[in-house]
Amino acid sequence: MVSEISVTDLSRRIAEPNAPVVLDVREPQEIAIARFPGALEIPMQSVPSRIAELDPNAEVFVLCHHGMRSAHVAEYLAEQGFTRVGNVTGGIDAWALMVDPSVPRY
Repeated sequence: MVSEISVTDLSRRIAEPNAPVVLDVREPQEIAIARFPGALEIPMQSVPSRIAELDPNAEVFVLCHHGMRSAHVAEYLAEQGFTRVGNVTGGIDAWALMVDPSVPRY
């Protein structure tokens, strides 16, 4: 089961000890416009070939532009045995609107 997390809740969680992993699955050209601080950057299409870079026991929240691609990746990770995986609702766009207005919107 994939959970959902709001950007405001994620903001609080990444500031805590034992912060979750944020997996940014956007394309490099998107990340060049608006980077998520501290995220592990693996484009959506590369996740299957790079899954070994992720700890299946870690808490992982997947992020994209608006939340659609990340939802698919989160489901994929859950199917691969990740039990603590979630989707960032609204993606980097919501982050720019609600958490950090210095992040460019595109």
